Amino acid sequence: MQSIQQTTDTILMVRPAHFGFNEETASNNAFQVNDQSLSAAEIQEKAKAEFDTFVAKLRAAGVNVIVVEDTAAPLTPDAVFPNNWVTFHQDGLIITYPMYAAKRRLERREDVLNDLSRQFAITNHVRMESHEAQDKFLEGTGSMILDRPNRLVYACLSQRTDPELLEEFSRITGYTPVLFHAVDGQGQDIYHTNVMMALGETFVVIVLDSIRDVQEKSDLLSYFDTTGKEVINLSLDQMMSFAGNMLQVRNTSGQTFLVMSTQAYESLRPEQIAKIEKHTQILHSPIKTIETYGGGSTRCMMAEVFLPHRS
Repeated sequence: MQSIQQTTDTILMVRPAHFGFNEETASNNAFQVNDQSLSAAEIQEKAKAEFDTFVAKLRAAGVNVIVVEDTAAPLTPDAVFPNNWVTFHQDGLIITYPMYAAKRRLERREDVLNDLSRQFAITNHVRMESHEAQDKFLEGTGSMILDRPNRLVYACLSQRTDPELLEEFSRITGYTPVLFHAVDGQGQDIYHTNVMMALGETFVVIVLDSIRDVQEKSDLLSYFDTTGKEVINLSLDQMMSFAGNMLQVRNTSGQTFLVMSTQAYESLRPEQIAKIEKHTQILHSPIKTIETYGGGSTRCMMAEVFLPHRS
């Protein structure tokens, strides 16, 4: 039996067609800023340029990037963040997720899944999106940080991460849920777990100050210790520079990279960089426009494809 991998060399990304500030998502995303200095057309062009530069850097590092073009219609300003609507698993499972913002629900695309099925073996598609009718949400690997080999799913509770749906995900996948509470410097619930935590093969980058409950913090540290993860702690200020929104990937030669934005990289202290580089190489790319108006960073832009290839 093939061993379960924490990192993949294949990433799905969506090139934006209508990127911009989304009022719906801004209601509980403290990272979004409606900067009025650029026109809608300028924002879109800058976002496309940032996307293309990012893809080129990943490919130059040897990562397989599947680029999907966003559709002209319907209007999906957040389509550049596909990790929220779908996950692809090593056993051939696909799960699609219930989304908080109505506009974001339009990002789910059967044509993308059908195209992938020509290259990859898809054995099952679980659709969780029906929970939107009950105003219950679970936004993919925005809501959840997966420790795949150890079958653990970490999640901070928020309006976009429902504990009952986390339990449902756990029943479907056989993962053990580790639920906790995390807040920003203003005491507001952090909307997605992946802005305050990133899990690598042998390390975890996390904003421990965002977890105020002593027992929850102790439990997390115990899980990290048991699973052999070195803890690299970030500050709340670094989180607001998207330093928590990172993803470890590998290239086709097996080398690994912790992928982050240039803004995130520049917020790191030398000793934090040194700790990360003990475990993996760093790859960063400037995506300031996408971060400012979209409220997400590099991790949100990458949907990991773990599906088995067709023989």
